[in-house]
Parts: sequence; structure tokens; C-alpha cells
Amino acid sequence: MTITIYHNPRCSKSRETLALAEAIASNQQRQLTVVEYLKQPLNAEELQQLWQQTGEPLDAFVRSGEEEFAAAGLSLTDSGAVFAAMAKIPKLMQRPVVVADGRAVICRPPEKIHSLFTEQA
Repeated sequence: MTITIYHNPRCSKSRETLALAEAIASNQQRQLTVVEYLKQPLNAEELQQLWQQTGEPLDAFVRSGEEEFAAAGLSLTDSGAVFAAMAKIPKLMQRPVVVADGRAVICRPPEKIHSLFTEQA
């Protein structure tokens, strides 16, 4: 099975998580897919699906403190508008997100990646 990381190479937490993901993929003989979501943005539907896989509240998945969030007049109460904006402004997605076995984790801190491989859904 594949492990996928939605990665921003300019983010130190994302780089730390990538190193952990590489080690886990190697140890478990899994393929690792790295998606630089700023270069390969997800569409609104993909973002919503990814968010649902995390099981987290929307405010954990969205970087609502970014200037672009306020400039777009967004509110976390309108998830449709938030996901549409995130598709156009991918930096609004919290990073990094790692997906394995149908589950996703926002890896802040990076060590949260281990919960994908030690807990049962």
C-alpha cells in the first residue's frame, strides 16, 4: 500500500514529516508518493475528501490565519466556499498531511504520523 504526503518543501514541519514518512515507507516496504500541493493543487472535492479522512474539525485543516483567508472574506461556517478558495489558494491547506490505509493525519507535530500506523481506525 502507498503512503502519500501532501508536502510543502519550504515548511520545516513538512520536511521533518517527509523524513519520517520515508523511514516508515522503507521499513514497511511501501511506496511513498510525495505531492507538492502548492505545485499540484487539489480541487475542492479532493480537498473535502482529504479533510474528511482526517476526522479533524475544519479549523484544524485550514490555515485561517493566512492573510488570503481574510482577504477572500472566508468563514469556517461556509465549508463549500472554504474548499473552493483552498483549490485556488492551496497555501490555505494545513500541512503536512499524510495518508495511509484510507486515513489521513495532519502531522503537526511531525510525530503524529505514527498514529497512522499504531492506532486502528
